[in-house]
Amino acid sequence: MDCPVAPKLDFGGTTPYEDYVHASVLHSLQQQWSEDPREMSFLVITQIMELYFGLLCFEWRQAQRELRADDVRAAIRTLRRSDLHMQGLNAAWRPIARMTPAEFNSFRDALGEGSGFQSGRYREVEFLLGEKSRSMLVPHRAVPAQHDALEALLNEPSLYDDVLAALHRRGLPIPDDVLKRDLTTSHEPNAEVERVWADVYRDGPRDLLELGEALTDIAEEFARWRYDHLLATRRAMGAKVGTGGSAGVAWLEKRTRRTVFPELWTARSYV
Repeated sequence: MDCPVAPKLDFGGTTPYEDYVHASVLHSLQQQWSEDPREMSFLVITQIMELYFGLLCFEWRQAQRELRADDVRAAIRTLRRSDLHMQGLNAAWRPIARMTPAEFNSFRDALGEGSGFQSGRYREVEFLLGEKSRSMLVPHRAVPAQHDALEALLNEPSLYDDVLAALHRRGLPIPDDVLKRDLTTSHEPNAEVERVWADVYRDGPRDLLELGEALTDIAEEFARWRYDHLLATRRAMGAKVGTGGSAGVAWLEKRTRRTVFPELWTARSYV
């Protein structure tokens, strides 16, 4: 009988795992500002969310390149993969959402004026999904590189803009005013785009229907992200002013009413 080969144990320095993952760097980034042990949970989960934001931006930029190359099948695979990432992102809310007001208050002062509202990566997520507003650049002015990157993204097509352009190249009647719209603003619902999606869902090409469903999955998970954020905030701090000076729950309630890829939802009423 062959003897099992033992794993290599001595690498004469750092391990290949450490060289690839940089785990020691990751584990050095959790620096509590209070003595409360619950702050570590909040800090690690927030950093996990930041990593997911970056991963989603990476995936959606990849999907944009595939759409621009008219490789719809590849874009669908990328979008479906990103949907799984979003499920992981949303699951990260659970430990935070179970904090009582007293537990959150035990380390809240350590946050100062810090707020997820100020996250540059999250702003990229919103811009790539078409939730654009020049005023949202203001919190990032103090970090010039971040501000410049976001301003460039503000002027570029969103993921949905690239989807509609791809549908147009396939011969679907996406109106010119949508294709040539001001990219620095949020996409507004359009009746003609709604009819295009209704036709796709009624008897259109299978790959375009699958594209629509992949986008709908993303929109659903993003709506869930916003709603779970609202619930976690409401449970931990009620109607208090947010740490970043926002209206807190009132601000989040307003954001939850917004929908990305709107025609994909309304078109279903006409199929």
